[in-house]
Amino acid sequence: MQPQSRTGYVPLYFLAALGAGGLMVTFFLYLMFWVPHPGQTVPVFEDILAAFLAGTPLTRAMIVTAWAGIATFAFLMFRSLVWNLRTLAAFRATPGFDALMGSNAGSQLMAVPLALAMAVNGGFILGLVFVPGLWNAVEYLFPLAMVTFLAIGGCGLRLYGRFLAARIGKGGIDCASNNSFSQTLPAFAFAMVGVGLAAPAAMSAVKETVAVSLMLSSFFILLALVIALVTMIMGLRAMMEHGANPEAAPTLLIAIPLLTVVAIAWLRQSHGLHAQLDMHGGPAASFTLLLPLLALQLITGLFGLTVLRTQGYFARFISGPERSPASYALVCPGVALSVMLQFFVNKGLVGAGVIEKFSAVYWAATTPALLVQVATIALVLKLNAKHFGGGRTPIALAV
Repeated sequence: MQPQSRTGYVPLYFLAALGAGGLMVTFFLYLMFWVPHPGQTVPVFEDILAAFLAGTPLTRAMIVTAWAGIATFAFLMFRSLVWNLRTLAAFRATPGFDALMGSNAGSQLMAVPLALAMAVNGGFILGLVFVPGLWNAVEYLFPLAMVTFLAIGGCGLRLYGRFLAARIGKGGIDCASNNSFSQTLPAFAFAMVGVGLAAPAAMSAVKETVAVSLMLSSFFILLALVIALVTMIMGLRAMMEHGANPEAAPTLLIAIPLLTVVAIAWLRQSHGLHAQLDMHGGPAASFTLLLPLLALQLITGLFGLTVLRTQGYFARFISGPERSPASYALVCPGVALSVMLQFFVNKGLVGAGVIEKFSAVYWAATTPALLVQVATIALVLKLNAKHFGGGRTPIALAV
């Protein structure tokens, strides 16, 4: 993170599109876990419409809320993505871009493939929810989706390769200013590509498609984990010596979204192995997978929030007058924790037979996920108003 991020455009603003796309997912999970969808692993338009027509007023209200949430945040995601792509194109022609790429902050460009991968995932959700008959053609869409994710992943590999070549191959990593987890952003980007590539493993009925999905997604997930391990150790070492960078402090929570994306990828791979490759796990397999990952997220949250509060981050950059694009990095942990809690309750606790679905205990266990979702929506609205409302613009360039 560089101080310039508060005075001009930086690629971190792609996180605004990412956060909106993540909130789409939180509303889709209403349909995923609360609407019956026999015959496929995800709900489609026909399932949702049937549940709406036959449902109680409460069920209909839930479905309308999900529809509205998905549509609203899809609009915000694509609007932000288009604005960022246009602004980045203009920014590339300025000296500020050269300065960015000549520093540690050059890895921020990995926010581009990260947001693009989220947009593809979001587009698939829109198709499932709003397009009749999509599932009839889904086996033809899976190869196309994998090619798209591979293109995004290839773009990410090229961008990250250039960054490493410039910073490591020629020297120039400023370890003293690497006092955050900002260098873990590329890991998050590759993990997002990996989870997209893992989707056919969970949903396809063609063994060859499942096998290709497993192989490709495994590459990007393992790449993400290696990068995350190395960069977080480097960042923690710098923070121990120099303290955490106040503006980059939200990156201390990056393990939360990273772990959620990895968990979903592993769940998708596990389903493919079970359904098509005859590799079976017990009823508690998802519970034993999700429990340690959720625990790690909570530990990360305690650590990161402690540092943020100690440095007065919220008073400065959220409720205070200062603006930083890094504030959008706080949206991802909220989205990710809400999603992980939903999966832990439905795939973990319910799947293992610990609690009964739709019981009082079930709704009590689901409440934290809904509260985190509402808080994250409030944060997004506040950040959008702070950075883009009232005619304000974060960019100090004429574009």
